[in-house]
Amino acid sequence: MASAARVDPKTYFTADEWAQLSPRSSWKGLALVAHAWAVILATGAMAIIWPITIPLAVIIIGGRQLGLGILMHDAAHGALHPDLKVNDFVGEWLTGGGLARYRTYHLGHHKYAQQAQDPDLGLSAPFPITRTSLRRKMIRDLTGQTAFKLRFGDFQARLKTRRPGQPVLPIILEEVRRKRRWLMGGVLATALAAPFGAWWAWPVLWLLPQLTWFQVITRLRNIAEHACIAKDEPDPLRHARTTQAGLIARVLLAPYYVNYHCEHHMFMHLPCYALPKAHRLLKAKGVTGGMLIEPGGYLSVIALATSRPTT
Repeated sequence: MASAARVDPKTYFTADEWAQLSPRSSWKGLALVAHAWAVILATGAMAIIWPITIPLAVIIIGGRQLGLGILMHDAAHGALHPDLKVNDFVGEWLTGGGLARYRTYHLGHHKYAQQAQDPDLGLSAPFPITRTSLRRKMIRDLTGQTAFKLRFGDFQARLKTRRPGQPVLPIILEEVRRKRRWLMGGVLATALAAPFGAWWAWPVLWLLPQLTWFQVITRLRNIAEHACIAKDEPDPLRHARTTQAGLIARVLLAPYYVNYHCEHHMFMHLPCYALPKAHRLLKAKGVTGGMLIEPGGYLSVIALATSRPTT
C-alpha cells in the first residue's frame, strides 16, 4: 500500500520557528476544552431563562459540540497536552469519548490521505454533486435522519440479520451497554436540571443540537476539507483544503482553527492553536501559493462542491 507523501517541517521552517510552533502547551488545550463547556453551559442557561432563544442556542451549542470533537481530534494526535495520560483522559472523558477507536481510524486517514486506502475517501469521492443532492443531504441532517443512521444503524442491522428464533433482548442489552455513557449522561443531566424546572434541558439543549445542527456543520466541514480533491493526489500540499473563515463562520461552524486543514495535514502533530501562526509563516515564505486554500470562505467551497449540473 502506497502511503501519502509527507512534509518535512525543516523544508519550510527554521529550527527556531519550528521550536516555537511545535510544543504542546500544558494549559492552552485544556483552556479550549473549558471554553467549549463554558459556552455550552452559558448558552444553555440563556435558553432556560429566555426560551425564545432556544433556536439560537441549538446553533451555538451544536457548534461547540463540533468544537469538542475537534479537540478530541487534537487529543488523537497527542496534541492536547504534553502529558499523554492527561491528553488521553481529557480526550476520552471531556470531549465526547471513543478516543482510542477514533485515533486508529483517523491516523489511517492521515497515512493514506486521498490515496486508495484512505478510510475517509468515501466522504470526498462523490463530489462535485448537484445542489439538489446537497439539499437532500442537509434535510436529512436537520431532521435527525443522519444522526439516527450513524448512532443506531449497526443496531438496526443486527436486529435485521439475527438468526430465526434468536432472542431480541440480548441484542438490545448489548446496544444499551454500548451507549451506556451517552444514556447515563442524559440521565445525570436531567436529574441535575429537574429541581430547577428544566428537566427538558438535555433533550432540547444537548440532544437536539447533536441530532440536527451538529450534523449539518460536520457535513460542511467534511466538504470544505477534502471535497473535489483528486484521488491519488501526489502533492502533500494539496491533500486537504484550508478555508478562510471570518468571525461568524468561526463561531458557528469552524471552531478552534479547524479551517486550517491543509496546514494540519502538512504538520499533523501541531496543536490546533499553532495552525494560524504556521499559516502566517508559510504565507510570508510564499508557500501558500502552492497549497490548496479557498480564500472565498465556506460559501465558495459549497459552490465548488455543488457545481455538477442537474441532468
